[in-house]
Amino acid sequence: MNDGRNPGKNRGKHPGKDWWIKQWGNQGRNFLAIGLSAILLLTGCAGGKPASTAAPTADSSAKPPQTAENLSPVHVQNGEHTLTFTQVPERAVTLNQHVTEILLALGLEDRMAGMAYLDDRILPQFQQAYEKIPVLSDQYPSKEVLLAAEPDFVYAGWKSAFTEKGVGTVQELSSVGIQAYLHQSSNMSAPDLEDVAADIRNIGRIFRIEDRADRLIGQMKAEMDETVRRIGEVKQPLRVFVYDSGEDQPLTAGSNFMSRMIAMAGGKNIFDDIPKGWTSVSWEEVVSRQPEVIVVVDYGDRTVEQKKKYLLAKKELADLPAIQNNRLIVLPLSAAAEGIRAPHALQTLAEGFYPEKFAQGQ
Repeated sequence: MNDGRNPGKNRGKHPGKDWWIKQWGNQGRNFLAIGLSAILLLTGCAGGKPASTAAPTADSSAKPPQTAENLSPVHVQNGEHTLTFTQVPERAVTLNQHVTEILLALGLEDRMAGMAYLDDRILPQFQQAYEKIPVLSDQYPSKEVLLAAEPDFVYAGWKSAFTEKGVGTVQELSSVGIQAYLHQSSNMSAPDLEDVAADIRNIGRIFRIEDRADRLIGQMKAEMDETVRRIGEVKQPLRVFVYDSGEDQPLTAGSNFMSRMIAMAGGKNIFDDIPKGWTSVSWEEVVSRQPEVIVVVDYGDRTVEQKKKYLLAKKELADLPAIQNNRLIVLPLSAAAEGIRAPHALQTLAEGFYPEKFAQGQ
């Protein structure tokens, strides 16, 4: 989702503890001590992490990426920043679930030094790999904890990560030898699958595993094409309202990736004319657009059942087709993000919109 929700051993030439202390002085020494203690505590509590729905599996068919010093530099344009990689990252830290799962799907768990800000259960096919990686924080780690993990690469889903309130700016991280990559498709208006694929290809280039990246993209596209085929021709798309949260003013999807998924599934987001990823609207606007289906986002402090109960009991909505026909579809936030769960999100929406086309034997 957009930024409104805010939500060991050194290898190669990566700088070690003494280098960090030299860069940060006594404060760096304190940061390391505090961060290492926090990581030990967090990793000791990270067992028993649950599993969830299916999606692309980790690609372990290729050998680990090379780290030879004579590799040609890789230049990657990332927003306004041009990143240059002369070596393959060996200690990556991921911030936000969908980018964590991209690295796991590419079979890069042995090159991950930590992860943070997971908002859903990990997919079952990644569980074993997931257990090997320290969880640095439930949300964004402090700068101290991040530095203590000694990363050489930080990969974030939302731009809020690379701010003073997050883990620091791209420039700050670069000044201490850390390359920072922002998942571009999560930070643009109306991204589509090609935008997500561009991010995955960039990660493939950075880690010198372009073949794995291409296979993952191909798998995602094939699954989504099959769902679209089963939907078939839709002459009149269903009017869809996305309910994330809020009572006085509901938070809903504007022109974002979920809106794209809704369109692919044969629906039309009633607020796709708003040029924002997520935005607050009035209940009067919702009623005036007469949604036939409501997509309830599984995220936040309130459970899905609480959200559904609230919507069904709200008097202003009683005459909506979606409420009268009890057409409420649940979609986890993790599935709505610009990552490998996109095929599952599309299928969930399509089955909810047109269940008859996905009945057994169809």
